[in-house]
Amino acid sequence: MKLINRKPSRRLTLFLGLLPFAALLVTYLIASDMRLAVNPSDKLLPSFETMANTMSRMAFEPDKRNGDYLLWTDTAASLYRLFAGLAISAVIAIVIGLAMGVLPVARAFFAQFTAAFSLIPPITVLPILFITLGLGEAAKIGLIIVGTTPAMIRTLAQSALDIPRELVIKAETLGASSWQITTRLYLPHILPNLLVALRLGLVPAWIFLISAEAIASTEGLGYRIFLVRRYMAMDLILPYVAWITLLAFILDRLLLILSKRAFSWNHLEGDSL
Repeated sequence: MKLINRKPSRRLTLFLGLLPFAALLVTYLIASDMRLAVNPSDKLLPSFETMANTMSRMAFEPDKRNGDYLLWTDTAASLYRLFAGLAISAVIAIVIGLAMGVLPVARAFFAQFTAAFSLIPPITVLPILFITLGLGEAAKIGLIIVGTTPAMIRTLAQSALDIPRELVIKAETLGASSWQITTRLYLPHILPNLLVALRLGLVPAWIFLISAEAIASTEGLGYRIFLVRRYMAMDLILPYVAWITLLAFILDRLLLILSKRAFSWNHLEGDSL
């Protein structure tokens, strides 16, 4: 059997998937032990025990100033901004992307503007958002919207354009109105791609969120990381980075599971990443 046709068993798949993580942890452990052996006060690569104690304090001990459990307060604040930004982006993308894919007039109106707007580095818009919207939640959520919406619009519009013209002609022949063709043919076709767009948008959304929180915020995962960087508190920074990665991974897997259950017909070909 050719190598390209050999599929690993579930156990081997799990083992191979965990192997890179184990290699990374072992590499860090060795490097940390070597640095701490030379300098026990070294802050660059703290031990796992030090990081565990720091995270335990952040998660289970109330802050002396306000009584908050900082890990959960930061996580809740960041997830709220992330969900709000992506939800608004998804709604805008469905409306405009669907219109661009269905209506030639809307495509002529939005296509060039969306293409040009998608080329603007979102980080450069952040000062404008802070000036116009203030330093509150609106600017942070707005940055996520600015950074993720154009790509989602183009993805959904292209998905609508990929529908075979023969299907549209058949629907028109059967007497379907423009609204019926849009809601019964185009919309069901692009919804699976909306979840794909959301999954792809998670990474830039996290980047924009952390950037906004680092500049102007009083709580949030990005705020906490940039707050302690001046003290070289790697025992907090590294676990927070790992926590953000874990949250992003969980969200990605949840979106994949939702896609498989809601649109199983879209996952019949091959494996899903």
